[in-house]
Amino acid sequence: MRIGVGSIFQESNQFAATQTDLPLFRNSYVHEGDALLRLAGTDCEVAGMLAVCAEAGAQVVPLAAARCVSGGALSDNCYAYLKEALLAPLREAGTLDGLALATHGSMVAASELDPEGDILDAVRAIVGPELPIVMTLDLHAHVTPRMVRQATALVSFAHYPHDDTYSTGERGARLLLKTVQGEIEPAMALAKVPMICGACNGQTFGDGPMAQLTRRARWLEKQPSILSVSCVQVHPHNDLPNMGCGAVVVTDSHPALAAKEAQALAADFWERRWAFETETLSVGEAVARGRRIEGGPVLLVDTADCTGGGAPGDSVALLRELLAMGVEEPAFLMVVDAAAAQKCADKGVGRNVSLQVGYSIDPTWGRPVAVSGVVRRLSDGCFVYDGGLFGGTRASMGLSAAVQIGSIELLVMSQPTYDWGDEQFRSVGMDVCRAKFIGVKNPMNYRRAYRDVMKAAFVVDTPGPTPTHVRNLRYRRMKRPFFPFDEEIPDLEIPVVVG
Repeated sequence: MRIGVGSIFQESNQFAATQTDLPLFRNSYVHEGDALLRLAGTDCEVAGMLAVCAEAGAQVVPLAAARCVSGGALSDNCYAYLKEALLAPLREAGTLDGLALATHGSMVAASELDPEGDILDAVRAIVGPELPIVMTLDLHAHVTPRMVRQATALVSFAHYPHDDTYSTGERGARLLLKTVQGEIEPAMALAKVPMICGACNGQTFGDGPMAQLTRRARWLEKQPSILSVSCVQVHPHNDLPNMGCGAVVVTDSHPALAAKEAQALAADFWERRWAFETETLSVGEAVARGRRIEGGPVLLVDTADCTGGGAPGDSVALLRELLAMGVEEPAFLMVVDAAAAQKCADKGVGRNVSLQVGYSIDPTWGRPVAVSGVVRRLSDGCFVYDGGLFGGTRASMGLSAAVQIGSIELLVMSQPTYDWGDEQFRSVGMDVCRAKFIGVKNPMNYRRAYRDVMKAAFVVDTPGPTPTHVRNLRYRRMKRPFFPFDEEIPDLEIPVVVG
């Protein structure tokens, strides 16, 4: 068997003021042709695909693989480059037996609102309508009818936090190889409800609403003829037509069964919609509660500036509040501000420095804060991810500095990176166990990263382009009614798209 393998992966954010260009991808990776094979042994989906192909004795035809931290919509030049990097080797690949593609599902380009669907259209124009194509997705994908009609099967992550990227690649590849070998004939259906919600209560472990839906999906996959069930809680920080939460079900030659179960899961999403709503606290109340807890660290979850959701990471809302409160307990915070990092480097380790820090990329959400402190450490910002979407790959924060501002230690970075765990802090010698308070800028990964050390976590109400509550965003393309702006929708219809 000759199996093509490729990937273009980013979660975009149309509410961010930035635009994603090729250097942001190159800061993570852009592997073209045989360079894609470097991903073997990492934790990403492509690595899982490569392993399954090797186990089956299939010949891999590497196309291109590109990934970067979330950000604003891709520029047209960036998207055109990456798309052609994937398609050019496909045109020269000769006869293939199947194609495995790893994408996010919520990528957006300046002039293309459905890049994953557009890529599938372009691929089909090259390989024809019959070639089996399996595409893996993030469980926060915006799955479109075009994606369903052009792919043979869509398979999403099953875990949030995303610690199953490798196994998702394996699942997608195994489904593809079984299709190629004639063992199965996938039939797929998509159903969604008009519901958009933040990610804080979207964990797939425990007893929250997404965990309950996930357990239902895994039970369904044990039933006859059901090959894959993906529960999809759409990324809320885009403004696209017909966004929603629901399910993609893949069966073996039973499209009616796929449609029935997808529609039932989508209805289940709707019934649980209120459980996805999240309690937030003011920074002052979160600190007050944290002070009543013995020891630390206590996490202040600043979801509104989540680089993993497309925010620039340049918010100093937490810093401003903690300084105003005169917090004396040790606190760790981080911010992206290249000019401030350079000024720290110019001063040198052990020297006093005065900075105007924050909102250097997107000033929409606040004003810089004037601080004075001591440069404790400088770094080139390079580190290796321990796991997750980027596990085993290198990334760089660029020139970075750890600055002591009273009891607050501030990590100042030059460029945004995905925050999987505490890799960024550790890379500059900041041991999280020393802190009473830690500002974390991710709505979910902190549950895994700090689970063995944190004493509590409080979601704080701060400004930014990735807010906890979507009511703080202005949707223009997403037409009413939809939850939570419309709490009830009489005679709700749940349309189904069958591939």
